[in-house]
Amino acid sequence: MMGAHHAIAGSAAWVAVAGTGPLMLGLYPVSDSGLLIGSIVCAGAALLPDADHHSGTISNSLPPLSKVVTRVVAGISGGHRNGTHGLLAIPVAVALAVAAGMVALETEAFGRVALGAGALSLLLVAYAAKALKITNDGSWLRSWGIAVIVSVLVTLYAPQEWEWLPIAVGLGVTVHIAGDLLTTGGVPLLWPLRLRPPRWWRRTQGLNDLWLASGRVALPVLGDTGSRREWALAVPLTIYATYGAVVALAGLLQGT
Repeated sequence: MMGAHHAIAGSAAWVAVAGTGPLMLGLYPVSDSGLLIGSIVCAGAALLPDADHHSGTISNSLPPLSKVVTRVVAGISGGHRNGTHGLLAIPVAVALAVAAGMVALETEAFGRVALGAGALSLLLVAYAAKALKITNDGSWLRSWGIAVIVSVLVTLYAPQEWEWLPIAVGLGVTVHIAGDLLTTGGVPLLWPLRLRPPRWWRRTQGLNDLWLASGRVALPVLGDTGSRREWALAVPLTIYATYGAVVALAGLLQGT
């Protein structure tokens, strides 16, 4: 899937899981601020698997920090669409988010200030802003400005519920892997294992679209990345994510 569509899917997934309004599942209910901020963070988390591409769009989201992160991730995961796109990436991402959430400072003015959550959110917000074209390659100052503002909000105004961060990160990574699974490129679900299909499978029309010669697996209902089917899915997801943001903002305004 395209980066922007990954981000939109992550935001929509958070609205569905964490929202308690109409058309929302409320499986992990959070406050209105948690719903709004979490949707942004989850959108960024849905781009985390693409942090394995040191020359991709995400690497330019928050220079120079993002470039350092992508080079490190690419080196550990074996390059683009390898380790970060397997099932193992989900618990690893959640564990990192849990560790980040535990880094905090007790203050009199704000109570428990979630420093680690804010730092992680800095990168995730920058990823989302870049993928959604809120920032561009030449706007490093805007990239840092937007990321810092949202990460400060996470740090100061979500001190009582930092536990949502691992959920948002795990959900975002899961949505990304599922999205790429639905394209013809597939994903290496069992990485670091790479099981390749037998020759007869590779020669069978239809089957070779599900278990690729590279060892990746796919359920290519969306076709190639950027296809019309992918765009058709992105439209209702965008509407739903926007709906969630409106609900959260309305709740915040009513509470003031």
